[in-house]
This record gives sequence, C-alpha cells and structure tokens, in this order.
Amino acid sequence: MAAGALSGLVAVLETYRGRDRVVRALCYGCQLAGGALAGPQVPPSGLPGSLLAVSAQLSACRTALRLFDDFAMLGYSCGYGLGPKDEDVLVRGLSVLCNLANQLYYPCEHVAWAADAGIVRVGSQKWWTLSTALWASSLLLGILRSLRILFQLRRKLRQHKCSTSPPPSRREVKARVKAEVLSILADLADLSNAIHWLPPGFLWAGRFPL
Repeated sequence: MAAGALSGLVAVLETYRGRDRVVRALCYGCQLAGGALAGPQVPPSGLPGSLLAVSAQLSACRTALRLFDDFAMLGYSCGYGLGPKDEDVLVRGLSVLCNLANQLYYPCEHVAWAADAGIVRVGSQKWWTLSTALWASSLLLGILRSLRILFQLRRKLRQHKCSTSPPPSRREVKARVKAEVLSILADLADLSNAIHWLPPGFLWAGRFPL
C-alpha cells in the first residue's frame, strides 16, 4: 500500500501539471498556516515567519515556471476558438473572455518578473498590478461560467426526474455538478488571494499576512 502511494506520488511529480499542483498546495498551505499562527504579529517570526518564507519561495518558483506557459495557453485558446456551436452562447462568451484574460496575463507577469530581476528597466509594480487584475478577472469569469453551467445541469436533472432517462445519464450529470462546484470553490479561494495582491484600498487588498 505504501509502495503504491509512493509510486502514485512519483507519477504526479514527474508531470509538469502534477508538480505544479503539489507546489501550489504547499504554497497556499504554508501561507494559510503561517498567517493563522502569526495572528496580529508584524512582521511574523519563528515558525509562522518560516512558513510564510517557504510560501514566498514556492510562489517565486511557480512564477518562473510560468515563463513557459504562453504557448500552451495560446494553443488552448486557438483550439477553443469561439467555442463549439452546440454549446450555450453565454458559456462560450465567458470562456472566450476567460481565455483572453489568461492569454494577456502571462506576458504582463513576465514583464513584471523581468523588471524585478533587473532584466528590463521598467517599473514592475504597475505590471504586477495589471497581471493580478487579469488573474482576478479570469477567476471571476470562470466562476460565472461555472454558475451558468450549474444552472443548465440542474435543469437537466429536473428533466431526468420527469423522464425515463437511464441512471448512468443522471450519474454523469451529478458528477459534472460536483466538478463545477469544486471548480467554483477553488476559483473563489484563488480570487480571495488575487484581491489581496491588488493595490491597498480595494476590498481586502494587502490585508493578508505575508
């Protein structure tokens, strides 16, 4: 059993997406634990400070790795295009806008990263703000898209109750509902973090412990 779990972990870490998910989970976990343990202490020290330092380093690691994500995002955006014609118009519109926000996010973040590294001589703060705003916009669009899909799925479930649809069909719809709910929860968590990195004065921006 332990050998199987180890093999599964190795398989996940050997893929880019799998490793990114692990690093992301550790990054947010350390940030949450460090912030909760630190309380009102500014700046955090001891274990809370160490956890927040680990979170910052993991975040910087993910930023560097995203330097290579532009073409993957471009390929996905081109593949989706304006969306399948049999898909809901609103879902397609939200998806296209979400793809556009994601596509613009990467170069803005790259410029900010390059400015901080001294590679280009521009002010990095405005580029970080722009990239964060695009990230938050993408998350908000994703949430709206998932809510629209949930509305459609719930309508399908009601139709199934009044019809003789086979049980597997209902199970598939319920599985999609669960997936969309989890997607909304994940996007909401990311959105709360994104708002924190926006300029102070906007909602809870700058109020999370670092």
